[in-house]
Amino acid sequence: MYQANNPIIKHKVGLLNLAEELNNVSKACKIMGVSRDTFYRYQELVNDGGIDALINQNRRVPNVKNRVDEQIESAVVEYAIEYPAHG
Repeated sequence: MYQANNPIIKHKVGLLNLAEELNNVSKACKIMGVSRDTFYRYQELVNDGGIDALINQNRRVPNVKNRVDEQIESAVVEYAIEYPAHG
């Protein structure tokens, strides 16, 4: 039985505990409204890194193509501060 004080992961831990109580993953997932794939992903995270691994982590990779050179960015910011009416 897992315990979590963090409100972010209480739902996830609740799903794992319910499945353990019922001894039936499918029923637990149906009751909680979660897919079995999601359950097994949560279970794998707990097995690999413990309960703290359930906290959402940003998996998004920064898109470097959308960045401009820092010198250009600072020049634009300075201009925008100096002339706010130009938009």
